[in-house]
Amino acid sequence: MAIVIGVMGQSGSGKTTSARLLDPKTTYYIDADKKGLSWKGWKNNYNETAKNFFQSSDSAKIEQVLRGISDKRLDIKTIIVDTVNGIMVDDEINRMREKGYDKWQDIAIAVYGLISNAHALRPDLTVVFLFHVQDDKDDNGNHSYRILTSGRKLDKIQLESKLTTVLFAKCLDGKYVFETQSKNSTAKSPLGLFDTTEIPNDLNAVITAITNYEKGE
Repeated sequence: MAIVIGVMGQSGSGKTTSARLLDPKTTYYIDADKKGLSWKGWKNNYNETAKNFFQSSDSAKIEQVLRGISDKRLDIKTIIVDTVNGIMVDDEINRMREKGYDKWQDIAIAVYGLISNAHALRPDLTVVFLFHVQDDKDDNGNHSYRILTSGRKLDKIQLESKLTTVLFAKCLDGKYVFETQSKNSTAKSPLGLFDTTEIPNDLNAVITAITNYEKGE
């Protein structure tokens, strides 16, 4: 059973940049947004020659890559999917002229299956799904944040329910952080995993913490 993590945040909140300290020799980056990464010199480490970078928003192809890495690429320990919303939006736009409920059902099945099946990958793999957030505001102007999805079916499913750890990426006074739990979002983490509700924006440290936690260390 692989470790599966969710990271959600608004555009510019540091979701992609949080992967900057991961070892490119053991990391595979799936760029579903097809916009490249966001730190200086990233192309030197993530590219087709290194066989650790793939651009696609096709859910079937992405799932095939995940399974292939699990079965054959034992050198890869971490997979990033950036972002799940890129998969949903591209599918929606490509099928915009289609009428009826089927396309929304297909999107829900594809995304739900992608996340569910990631749990069944080999035990030494960590899969990190990045998401944009929905900003809901009540009549009093209070904001609450959750994973942004396409279609009511995924809203009912609540993708957070498929993940044990969901981090909320934020920029506070110029400092990029992860919230591990929050009063105004669906961020969550297992009991005792983190000492504080705010941690540095560093996926490498997060994965190390979760791996040690699951070992009881």
